[in-house]
Amino acid sequence: MPGTEPPGTDVPGTESPGTDPRGRSPRVLPCGEDAVLVELADLDAVSDLAEVLRTDPPPGVVDVVPAARTVLVRGDVRRRAAWLAAVTRAAAAGPPADRPGDGSAAVDDPTGRVVDIPVVYDGPDLVQVARETGLSVEEVVARHLAGGPGGYRVAFGGFAPGFAYVVGVDPRLHVPRLTTPRTRVPAGAVALAGDYTAVYPAASPGGWRLLGTTSVAMFDVGRGRDAAALLRPGDVVRFTPSPALPRAVAAPRAAPPSAPPRAPDRTVSPPSPVASPPPVASPPPVASPPPVASPSPLSSPSPVAPSPPVISFRAAGTTSSVISVPAVTSAAGAPVVTVLATGPLLLLQDLGRPGLAAVGVPRSGAADPDALRRANRLVGNRPSAAGLEVVLGGLVLRCAATTALALTGAPVAADLDGTPVPHGAAVRAPAGAVLRLGSPPAGLRTWVAVRGGLAVPAVLGSRSADVLSGLGPAAVRPGDVLPLGDDVDGLPELPLPDGPVPGVEVPGVEVPGVDVPGVEIPGAEVRAAEGPGVEVPGPVLLPASDGPRLDHLDARGRAALWGTVWDVSPASNRVAVRLAGAPLTRRALGEPPSEGLVAGAVQVPPDGQPVVFGADHPVTGGYPVVAVLTREGRARAAQLRPGQQVRLTRTGVPPQHPA
Repeated sequence: MPGTEPPGTDVPGTESPGTDPRGRSPRVLPCGEDAVLVELADLDAVSDLAEVLRTDPPPGVVDVVPAARTVLVRGDVRRRAAWLAAVTRAAAAGPPADRPGDGSAAVDDPTGRVVDIPVVYDGPDLVQVARETGLSVEEVVARHLAGGPGGYRVAFGGFAPGFAYVVGVDPRLHVPRLTTPRTRVPAGAVALAGDYTAVYPAASPGGWRLLGTTSVAMFDVGRGRDAAALLRPGDVVRFTPSPALPRAVAAPRAAPPSAPPRAPDRTVSPPSPVASPPPVASPPPVASPPPVASPSPLSSPSPVAPSPPVISFRAAGTTSSVISVPAVTSAAGAPVVTVLATGPLLLLQDLGRPGLAAVGVPRSGAADPDALRRANRLVGNRPSAAGLEVVLGGLVLRCAATTALALTGAPVAADLDGTPVPHGAAVRAPAGAVLRLGSPPAGLRTWVAVRGGLAVPAVLGSRSADVLSGLGPAAVRPGDVLPLGDDVDGLPELPLPDGPVPGVEVPGVEVPGVDVPGVEIPGAEVRAAEGPGVEVPGPVLLPASDGPRLDHLDARGRAALWGTVWDVSPASNRVAVRLAGAPLTRRALGEPPSEGLVAGAVQVPPDGQPVVFGADHPVTGGYPVVAVLTREGRARAAQLRPGQQVRLTRTGVPPQHPA
């Protein structure tokens, strides 16, 4: 949320004249393999193009993310050439014939939805805003209600689900943010910052000026995928005075990115609406997450038979204490799996929530989507079926019914009732069988697919746990019972009963069952031995293409971008991998206005230390994106551990990518 945005998120009013494209013709800048950034003259042009692409999206377009001066368009890499041509034509066409095209606000265009927001003007900054603007409190209220000459319109979203930047503020009310952000702004707070006004969708820290409060829910997953966010880009907003006291707007509780989200006991139930993310400035070391936060309010778990027998054990490959859990937590033979131990962190993941970035909802999904797809293919699931993302092993899982399992990602020593489980191959798991995973000798994340997928309730069309926004199921913990679904698409690809396990050779590494070189093991330079004490003498190579703001680095900085060997910081998680080393030097261009972000984007904040965004990256950011990892680069980044060394390697953007 404003005041505690992740690195690079936009601060209203920080636009630099050196980067303002006002007055230029549209420019289409590559932004990785599956996206482009369309740079436009002003916010009017942004609104026009975003509306055209939303109303009649070219085939293959997945996300359209308007921002202050740009529109990010992300699409299917296999159809990149077609949708890119359509987007370029739309950008070159300019404003509609009935638009003046003179850069005026033009927020009085009546084509958008009209959303009324009742406000009680009781904010703690109301008097101070009056003093700074030379107006009376009554005049501040009147001017905020009226807005500028054309009224209010939603320009773009960002930072958190449901947070909408509303333009059209009376120029007399343009005030800067607080010098020191508040540690907590209540949900429903109506605020000002620069030439924007907004409503905080959930309680969070923030630095905007608070004028009042509304009881309207700005974001509610209960309204469904298309209506969860009350405000969408293009909507007309009308603030109305409300004499009544505002109702208490409960701040939905969810685990922040500085602590892994927590799952309920026994059967996983639907999570509560999203909580705003704290900053990603100080996430925990990936290898040892801090204590979990309290779970979100959830519906009642499924009944459990009284006084069930218990089974006690110590999870192989972990330091967990001996634990006792019910031996049977569901009806006999029911298609469920019971989690007996989790290791450091266990999350449910699928392919995420594409198409909602314009209202501030990150895509999320598996840190390496290709690894999850492979695991699902092996057990005969659809690519989008939900599986388990295991950090540093330690998972112990019992199957209540006969099923099939497959492991991909970081190879681990695994067994099923004592029988070794190959990596990258489907295995049959009889009813009652227990799967145990050790710790990976190299890499960080292993994915486990189960035949049919994990059928926990979907949130906005996805079962992914997003540690930035708090959307999706909480982190899985021992004792949770996960129902299996019917998300199948064929039969499992089982190995021959007496045949060899498929495998490949990675230079210096021989791991049975690893099916994609350079993806399962992070980097071709990795030399691994069985068991602990793996030595990684060389840097992991992360292939990347030029980013849309590479010109923000000076000549020395551009050379260092591709030549520096970086250390992976312990302050890394699913939101971002932070790199530490000699700072990259930048040109004196200031920070760009807020722009859409993609997974794999490499931002350079003022300290010169690159930040590589992961699956749970923020929707928008305001630091220059100087490079974007390729698909292979993102897969390798998902396996990075704190302390490893990496180097970015320059590559071009191919016209399309294999499926």
